[in-house]
Amino acid sequence: MASSVNAAFCATVACAFWPLLGYALARHLFPRALAVGSAPILGWAVYNAATLPIFIQVGFSPTVVTTTALIVAIMSCASIFTFYRKTGSEHGATIPAWAYVAAAVLALVPAAAIAPKFAADAVQLADPIFDHSKVAMIDAMTRLGLPPVNPIFGEIGGPSRLAYYYLYYFSAAQLALSLKVSGWEADIAMTWYSAFASLSLTMGLAVWLSQRSFAAIWVVILACGTSVRATLVLAFGNIDPLLASSTGFSGWLFQAAWVPQHLASASCVMVAMLLLSQYAYLPSGALLATLTLVVVAGFESSTYVGGVTFAIAALAAVPILLLKIDRARRLRFVLGLAAAAVLAIALAAPFLLDQFATVGAGAPVVIHHFEVLGEQFPLSFRRMLDLPAYWLVLLPIEFPATYFAGAIALAIMLFIFKTGPERFAVTALALAATTGLVISWLLVSTLGNNNDLGLRAVLPAAMILIAATAAGMMLQRGRVTIAVIAIAGLVLSVPDLTHTIWYNFAGNSTPAGQVFAQTPELWAAVRRHAPPDARVGNNPLFLNAMTPWPVNITWALLANRNSCFAGLELAIAYAPLIRARREAINAQFIRVFDGQGTPEDIDEMATKYGCDVVVITTQDKAWDKEPFGSNANYRLVEERKDQWRIYTLAPGVKR
Repeated sequence: MASSVNAAFCATVACAFWPLLGYALARHLFPRALAVGSAPILGWAVYNAATLPIFIQVGFSPTVVTTTALIVAIMSCASIFTFYRKTGSEHGATIPAWAYVAAAVLALVPAAAIAPKFAADAVQLADPIFDHSKVAMIDAMTRLGLPPVNPIFGEIGGPSRLAYYYLYYFSAAQLALSLKVSGWEADIAMTWYSAFASLSLTMGLAVWLSQRSFAAIWVVILACGTSVRATLVLAFGNIDPLLASSTGFSGWLFQAAWVPQHLASASCVMVAMLLLSQYAYLPSGALLATLTLVVVAGFESSTYVGGVTFAIAALAAVPILLLKIDRARRLRFVLGLAAAAVLAIALAAPFLLDQFATVGAGAPVVIHHFEVLGEQFPLSFRRMLDLPAYWLVLLPIEFPATYFAGAIALAIMLFIFKTGPERFAVTALALAATTGLVISWLLVSTLGNNNDLGLRAVLPAAMILIAATAAGMMLQRGRVTIAVIAIAGLVLSVPDLTHTIWYNFAGNSTPAGQVFAQTPELWAAVRRHAPPDARVGNNPLFLNAMTPWPVNITWALLANRNSCFAGLELAIAYAPLIRARREAINAQFIRVFDGQGTPEDIDEMATKYGCDVVVITTQDKAWDKEPFGSNANYRLVEERKDQWRIYTLAPGVKR
């Protein structure tokens, strides 16, 4: 089971290392407050984007990972020491230490949602753990190295490579490998770190734009702003007929727990837009090289945020920035960005090819507006009203403290910053925020069951609006209006905020929690009989009541072994299967563990799907029918009375 102590240790190491490198770079690129604030995400992005291809070539071992990190840390310390010896102390507003403490505390809320909660003899989980079944990717990289093997599905003779944007999980695997902790513990630590780095960046931006240190604490407060749906329910009762149900389109605090990889990518998008604006204002080779690596890190952490959203935002920003610079520098600006784009595509080529391979016949992105209103409105009328309702209803509900206030603040700053780097930065960020909101409004991704593009493209906009609101509350113009709107939105979101904090720390209480508490021993027994590269078969629906949608969560969090078929929900996103075949395989595995499988089904698990080890439990209806014990392909190797049985391939089985 994941240890909070180990997770805290991982988070501490991450917070000591990546910001060190980030600040060694950022002090050459940004003003003081922005350099300090961007250091955590900049260091993380540059280091991981640069080391991934290196580790693929030289090997992914504890010695290589630790040695590389120590060399980079020593060089970063030397660089920072040399800089301060030459320049002395810096002046100007910066992020106060107590604001960092507040950010670190707030980042515990999403991290707590991923940690196990112990209650008597049971373990409770919170709903966001569903999206953290990707812990299996971290364990697979830690165990088998790079490039990562697909831990979800591995049909014999089929592709075994993981086709997913996995850079975020690669960074977690480095922590797990070098610090000898579990993938689950490293994932908790990275959930905290991505939230902390996001807040740090947003605080740095707010302080730099306002030149007031106190803007930093307002960032932390505004990041607590959540949906007002709960308040509307308290005031008016059932609102389902009026509004479509919540689907995950929400603010910073909600998404920080559910999708930290997309949040890390959104932070990269913000840094990339800032670097782009700085390059337009004062071009340099260091800016261009850093921009390239940050763009790569953003894309390799989220195709939808760092890929689609950033690409459209950059295409919108470049022509406008081009008009703002001197004619003599325009050609250099365009050529520099073109070179950066070519290099970024070259570095990200393996990810690009993998993503194209999973697209299939249909378009991965289609035009369709975000559905906002409920069934109270006639369908034809509803679809027409959805277009303005997105801007006038949904965004104020989900971003009550920052949507209107942040938009006003950005407009004021565009007016008051006539020249200088602030003018370029605000222009680029305003375009990025607008782009993210428009993408969520009009574009839909078709891969998988969720509109991940629409749900996640809003993240850069959410962060930019938080920073703009916090900075706007410090400005001379409009600060009272901005503050009133922001504080009113915060007050209206208190019911949902209270529930979110309580729920993330408490989790769900289900009868399956008692069985879950016993599963670490089960999976430890499986590992005794399964070599590191073995694939394990178990019931895809085992303890599915632990999560809001059925997912093989105990395998994902605790097995530390690949699966021959981990279940439908995971296969949709991570297995290269067409829909009909994916559902047929899922039905076949469920049939076997439900005690309805045929001898041919069992044979295929051994000879077709590569199930080297199989485990059944008393929760499986197949327990009393012994389908594997009576099959020549498998033999019983270990049994715990009234709990579980473990089977391995019999000697001489041909594949």
